[in-house]
Amino acid sequence: MSWAAACIGCGFAEGPQPRVDLSSAGNEARLTTHYLDQAASSWPKSPAVVEAMQQALLGAGAAGRGTHRAARQAEEWVFRCRQQVAIALGVPAASSIALTTSGTHSLNLALHGLLRPGDHVVTSAAEHNSVLRPLEWLRLERNVSFTVVPCDVEGRVDVTSLLNAIRPDTRLVAMTSASNVTGAVQPIEQIASALQPGPPYLLLDVAQSIGYLPLSSVTQRAALIAAPGHKGLGGPLGTGFLYVRPELQEFIRPLMQGGTGSASDSLSMPLQFPQRLEAGNLNVPGLAGLSAAVSQWNERKDGDTSQPWHGPLEQLLAGCASMPHVRVVGPAWGDEVRAPVVSVTVEGFSPQDVSAIMEVEFGVLGRGGLHCAAAIHAFLGTEPEGTFRLSLGHATTPADVAAALDGLNRLAAG
Repeated sequence: MSWAAACIGCGFAEGPQPRVDLSSAGNEARLTTHYLDQAASSWPKSPAVVEAMQQALLGAGAAGRGTHRAARQAEEWVFRCRQQVAIALGVPAASSIALTTSGTHSLNLALHGLLRPGDHVVTSAAEHNSVLRPLEWLRLERNVSFTVVPCDVEGRVDVTSLLNAIRPDTRLVAMTSASNVTGAVQPIEQIASALQPGPPYLLLDVAQSIGYLPLSSVTQRAALIAAPGHKGLGGPLGTGFLYVRPELQEFIRPLMQGGTGSASDSLSMPLQFPQRLEAGNLNVPGLAGLSAAVSQWNERKDGDTSQPWHGPLEQLLAGCASMPHVRVVGPAWGDEVRAPVVSVTVEGFSPQDVSAIMEVEFGVLGRGGLHCAAAIHAFLGTEPEGTFRLSLGHATTPADVAAALDGLNRLAAG
């Protein structure tokens, strides 16, 4: 039985179990948690996000459902959120932003909405299952074909290989901007320039880059942009968005049908975008929190270009590079731009065991496994178990990284 399985059996893996540190002065135990799983979801959320959500819960009704004060307040939260997202993406029209429940929801809206039987898609081995699984479903059920372009040992896709995979029937190129396994940033600017104006159109997944890396030069040339709100932007879970270039909006079919608060006399979904993609009540408290989070990012991104995670990321990569039995999977720190995601393997341990030991013994919360991106591991040499991933965010401190390095060093030393 593996160490991780033993932990599950004894209850350690039921949920986050921060380390109890008894070394502090006095007899009181102090809980020490080092959250390094920001690629899964950012934590902690800022006070502004919590306050906005509380205000919406206490004072807003349902958006688009009525003309009374509470409904108008909800509409204001939704409108403000669309505006802030459009500013963050560098796109001109807030009305081109459909609000969703997650990045997965956004990607499914784009793929199911735009693709038709007989269409072909080019994608990459670096993609998340939020792209690859819908494509596989569409292949089996809707006669949509797709080509997966390989990546290199760092998780990066070659532009020439990708462009050579395009066929006359290629309608879409679906690409992540940064790998959620290695942190490698893809050559999106070159790809976007080569595809304009389309078809094929570029669907860009910015889940691991928005909130961390400058994107406006790329997003202004993408046809569709999908993202969650709860990762680098710092918004709450249950939020996301999809940008659709205006000339494509009439071709996007809704994934669901239902009430939108408009055109209620028709049994068909309204033609107006983005309401046509927003059946059912929007998550107004979540969108209020997302609006506050994106507003903070918009204020920050036009100021100081240094990011608070730059120093801890350099510290983490340098520390791992000095350990002989620890392999960093992906690009090293240097002149190249990368996302704050670091995957490692530790000789003699499975990634799942590393994750369990790091949590229980050192209070470090990372993630072991394939990270919902199984295709990339064949090129990284990390099949079948994957990697142990440490992902940093705006709240990550040097002390968090020091705890992770201490744990990895002790494991590597045997």
